[in-house]
Amino acid sequence: MLSDVTTPHDLDDRLRAELAALGAPEKRRDLGERLPDGGPLTGAQALALFDAQLTSRLLDLAGQWLHGFGEGYHTIESAGHEGNAAVAAALRPTDPALLHHRSGAFYCLRAAQAAGAFPTAPPPAVPPTPAPAADPDAAVDASPDAGPGTVVDGSPSAAPPAAAGSPGSAVDGSPAADGSPGTAARAEVHGSSGAVPGTSSGVSPDEPAASSAQRATPASSAVAPAPSAVIPDPAAAPALPAAVHESHDLPAQRGTGQDAHINSTSQEQRSTLREPERSWNESAPMGAVSYQDLERPGAAGEAGSLPAGAPAIVVDADGDATVGVPDLPQPAPDDAFAAAARDVLRGIVASVEEPAAGGRQKLFGRADLAVVPTAANAGSHLPRAVGLGLALERLRRGARPADGEPEVAAWPADAVVVCSFGDASVNHATVTAALNTAGWYDHTGLRIPVLFVCEDSGGSADGWVATTLRSRPGIRYFAADGTDVAESYRVAAEAAAWVRRHRRPAVLHLGAVRLMGQGDAARDPLLATARLLVTSGYAGGEELLSRYDERGWQLRRIAEEALDEPKLASAVDVVRELAPRRPVRVARAVAEAAERAAGPGAGARAEAFGGKPPELTGPLTLAQSINAALADGMLDHPRMAVFGRDVAAGGGAHGVTEGLRDRFGAARVFDTPRDETSILGLGLGAGLAGMLPVPEIQYLAYLHSAEDQLRGEAATMRFFSRGAFRNPMVVRVAALAGEDGLGGHARNDNSVAVLRDVPGLVVAVPARPDDAAPMLRTCLAAARVDGSVCVFLEPAALYDARDLYADGDGEWTAEYAEPGAWADRHVPIGRARVYGIGSAEDLTIITFGSGVRMSLRAAATLAAEGVGSRVVDLRWLAPLPVADIIREASATGRVLVVDETRRSGGVGEGVVSALVDTGYVGAARRVAGLDSFVPLGPAARQVLVSEEAITQGARTLLAR
Repeated sequence: MLSDVTTPHDLDDRLRAELAALGAPEKRRDLGERLPDGGPLTGAQALALFDAQLTSRLLDLAGQWLHGFGEGYHTIESAGHEGNAAVAAALRPTDPALLHHRSGAFYCLRAAQAAGAFPTAPPPAVPPTPAPAADPDAAVDASPDAGPGTVVDGSPSAAPPAAAGSPGSAVDGSPAADGSPGTAARAEVHGSSGAVPGTSSGVSPDEPAASSAQRATPASSAVAPAPSAVIPDPAAAPALPAAVHESHDLPAQRGTGQDAHINSTSQEQRSTLREPERSWNESAPMGAVSYQDLERPGAAGEAGSLPAGAPAIVVDADGDATVGVPDLPQPAPDDAFAAAARDVLRGIVASVEEPAAGGRQKLFGRADLAVVPTAANAGSHLPRAVGLGLALERLRRGARPADGEPEVAAWPADAVVVCSFGDASVNHATVTAALNTAGWYDHTGLRIPVLFVCEDSGGSADGWVATTLRSRPGIRYFAADGTDVAESYRVAAEAAAWVRRHRRPAVLHLGAVRLMGQGDAARDPLLATARLLVTSGYAGGEELLSRYDERGWQLRRIAEEALDEPKLASAVDVVRELAPRRPVRVARAVAEAAERAAGPGAGARAEAFGGKPPELTGPLTLAQSINAALADGMLDHPRMAVFGRDVAAGGGAHGVTEGLRDRFGAARVFDTPRDETSILGLGLGAGLAGMLPVPEIQYLAYLHSAEDQLRGEAATMRFFSRGAFRNPMVVRVAALAGEDGLGGHARNDNSVAVLRDVPGLVVAVPARPDDAAPMLRTCLAAARVDGSVCVFLEPAALYDARDLYADGDGEWTAEYAEPGAWADRHVPIGRARVYGIGSAEDLTIITFGSGVRMSLRAAATLAAEGVGSRVVDLRWLAPLPVADIIREASATGRVLVVDETRRSGGVGEGVVSALVDTGYVGAARRVAGLDSFVPLGPAARQVLVSEEAITQGARTLLAR
């Protein structure tokens, strides 16, 4: 039994032996003809899918080979997952794709699509009208949404839904696509489409849709039997009647003769274990001929092949010889598959020429292929995919860019977002969040055109993945055997067409097998596609083996060329695309926004503020100032959206967004599910689509469960795409603690360490109302101009503060600047604000947030004792205003750092480190919160910074 594959050498040898044993077809068929059983593919399309699959397989082997002598830095294989090539073929090359790390075949096929190298299918033959079905349950609804074989946007439609309440149907209770009342019965598709052989179900997704006359199917017509989704041997198994299988198992979990659970040795360990003493001849990954013989002319695939285009002699069953179709030509050395292989190999060897990350990471990504690079974290890209789908649908409905807004990715109006993940990831919190959010929005009537693809290699508990995916409300379920390329293409095309037409989410459960591990090599997808080509008469086994060898030599040559390409050689090169800062352009963007607000946008601004703009309403609090700045931002950026928990209906937990929905509508100010991962994911996808998202996180403590969406996804986008993709975003967070301890830890979290070390992230903390508005404008401008990801921490304890020194003095409120003053009051990223108290010559107090108000009070107390202080409000925690820190510290030679976060990992550590690194030689002392969570009620005062602690710390420092 071909199982327990553990080495690349075994996999290569077994595949080669199986290909050679396939022999020649009994009768040759032209590649332009469809599969003989009426399947959805032509021979040319099946051959292109085989080329994508074998290229992906050889890339896996090349990665292992390169790793074996220390030149390859990534060895996660796609072997056994090559069925995802059919998913790519079922989509359009302009559909945005967010792929997991076993997507080699998808990437290769997408490259061929974009290059026009994936063949189109001929127009389908019109089948004779079948007799009416005797069984009334077999009758198919003649509605356009349900007709079998329907073509939607040039793609095959989904299967006809079963009657409500019938076996195999799933009634989700959601309204019908046309808005008619009643429940919609949704078929659970397990590879069964009900497509009639020879109908339009085989039309390529890129072909024009057939006419309505061609697509119409009488309601009385019967659905022809379709192959089963569960076929252990695609070449030998007979076609089964179309049915919804009650079993939750996919082939990857069945018929292997062994336990489906993964053993204690991890896949990564098994795939990288090797015997160092083995020679190249013993572990050659790409072809049987030694790579040392590469220079020998004709070393690979020369025996028995005819020149391209030469006729072949075909002998039929009666022994009659005729001139038939030519043998398969060898792959061109510079075709689209070779180009895709070059991309991947460059990533494996960390070449600076790699098109996605430029040697910074091995991943699948390329802007001109609409493949969005994703981080390696399990399923962490799915929330972004949901956000992208929601944003695309909103933009399709008419959101316009602002004047001068930078160009963004121009996704087609009817694009479908596809995102793939493995079966183990179905248990991950981010995957659960994404599926839940997609279903939640579908339930509320909002459209999200996202196709989730779960590639299941059987590593999870038996039936668990299918049960989990089937149970998701609002998400239509499809399933296919990923080792059967024809079935995979047909079902994937149905799923993609359904999503494209209805603009609703679906999940494709695609069976796979984990090769180079414990997967069953008899279910090798590449071998299954080869069998299909041979048994259908398109190719012989020796031809396919020759093709495998020839591609192997191509990849060897490309790998050697990639090895000679330069690597990243300096820190400057590494961080170049991390987070570019263009302060002059940001300042110009703020000034231009002011000109629009005072000029052509003045009328709309006056109307939005009810005839009384905020600069005419008198002094504002911090919360009021942020609210007014958000409104001005919405007026200036038509693609700006504000969303989060209760931000629309209730104005947010603190009332900061009050009235925005009434002014700008529910499409731009909306509530989300109460899940911070999904909130940030919506922002990531919206930014990628060209919007300017401003999500709100209700409390800082709630951010921590979703922080990887900032660290692993948002902050890495430019880094992993060399700036080709960006996700501008301004995340508003009610943050830090109040000394009354209201709400305890959940509402008083004072730790920001998790944000300060995220490369490229901008972290702003406005303390005063007259800083809050200009700092928010700066963040919005930086997001637009540079694609910056900004976290805007709003000190919740200061939202409604009005007084500074005494009750009723109103010194913590401020007038809102009119547009004509915005440019003069612009606050650049990384610049502090300094307050002089008394002589300002004795002590420098460096602080931020609520610490500013407390420090100003303490400085007033010290001034009465004859001590002059300067209070430095950092305003920006990342990047820190180091130049301002050093200048103000050197002015007095005594520095007191007041840090309302915790002593360990707090902001104060960064300030003191900056002083030390720049050679500061004066005295320094810290006053910080204790290393404790914030307790409930008055006990909070025992662990937080207080005005008294600041005053005492200053006196101690001055006494030195």
